[in-house]
Amino acid sequence: MSLQNKNAVIYGAGGSIGGGVAKEFAARGARVFLTGRHEPALTKVADEIKETGGLAEVAVVDAMDETAVDAHAASVVAEAGSLDISLNLVPRGDVQGSPLVEMSVEDFVRPITTGVTTNFITARAAARHMITQGSGAILALDSGSAQGSPMMGATGSIDAALDTYIRNLAVEIGPHGVRALGIWVAGIPETFTPEKLSAVNNQLPASPEMVENVLNGLKEARMTKRSPRLAEVARTLAFLASDDAMGITGTFVNVTSMFPS
Repeated sequence: MSLQNKNAVIYGAGGSIGGGVAKEFAARGARVFLTGRHEPALTKVADEIKETGGLAEVAVVDAMDETAVDAHAASVVAEAGSLDISLNLVPRGDVQGSPLVEMSVEDFVRPITTGVTTNFITARAAARHMITQGSGAILALDSGSAQGSPMMGATGSIDAALDTYIRNLAVEIGPHGVRALGIWVAGIPETFTPEKLSAVNNQLPASPEMVENVLNGLKEARMTKRSPRLAEVARTLAFLASDDAMGITGTFVNVTSMFPS
């Protein structure tokens, strides 16, 4: 499962999932280009990668800005020679915990608009270069909530849109040797904090006990009765991005194990 000599752009790389995946990719030989809106978080991840002998570069890029994303993708190709992996982990601003009939239009529409826009812009930028070089993998991540999840706000709607977009994109770019695929994952224990959970669901009190209750509830809801660890998620994405997964495209790997796929 080597990523040797591959160049990977990770959008939203300063977050807990992005940082974990970036380190896994770098450990497997990839040169990682870390992008996001907050340079200190990106630099921290890059420094940790470099301390272990990995290759990492940082760029402040707003994934909602198509001009900036296109320019960065072009600069990666110009500098590194190729763009082999593109992974979008940009936060969408989901709001959960309220019935749909009580939500504001803004809270419902925002994650859909943000999720569709950033994934379209970043995938399009990568696909244009990958089609030219005849290879590459575009990766996406969502929670799989399109299968039916009450009290999740717009999460199910944007997950459904992203699932469909990736599958349609895979059909179009597949003949050029380029793959588009992703994973369903939700509730990674190492990424949960009281502050993060309360930001998504203000009905939950910000406390360690609340985090434990949520994680226990998620564990019981899973088919395997266990939650995926960050290392498992990172290894899964590394496999999907590698040449060992060349026959896989147009699908989502079910890491969340809460919804049959």
